[in-house]
Amino acid sequence: MKGIILLNGEPYEGQINRDKEDFVVCADGALSWAKGKVRIDACAGDFDSLGYIPEAAIVYPSEKDYTDGEIALFMLIDKGYKEIEIYGGGGKREDHFFGNLQLLYAAYLKGVKAVLKTAYSDITCESGKIVFDGEKGRTVSLAPVGLSAHIIKSEGLKYPLKDLTLSAGTCRGVSNIVVSDHAFADCAEGVLFVFRINSAE
Repeated sequence: MKGIILLNGEPYEGQINRDKEDFVVCADGALSWAKGKVRIDACAGDFDSLGYIPEAAIVYPSEKDYTDGEIALFMLIDKGYKEIEIYGGGGKREDHFFGNLQLLYAAYLKGVKAVLKTAYSDITCESGKIVFDGEKGRTVSLAPVGLSAHIIKSEGLKYPLKDLTLSAGTCRGVSNIVVSDHAFADCAEGVLFVFRINSAE
């Protein structure tokens, strides 16, 4: 059972799989690309992007302290979902993409596992032992949430990470490669954004 959020970024071209028990929240303008692609359970937001208010939508004022993505995230967390997939969060406005990355950290702080699925990457927010089992050949990138994150060791990566602090203002964690069927990086301090690249492009 998982929650699914649809955002008004780059339309997601892949298949969105939902089970009967899953709950799908469509945020504002995402309805323009998501309608008919997956069954939607709720529409929420201020609908300034969509340009009209869908029937039975949950409407918020346009001047508010939360993005439509945050509203959708909090809605699913309040419903008790511990796994959330986010689609349509990449592309278009970079400031919104940066904000959508913050949704991953907001979920992490609530003990919720969230993944932002774009056309190019699956992005998560993780700490502790980050596992890449069954991902041999995949490019992965790691970036600290905040100022720094410390990795004590790794296995199965082309560029070993041992007693390494990834710091804001550097690109040290970008473009590693999984070279084993069983791989991991152990982040002992701090939190990481983990980018699992979908192709070599």
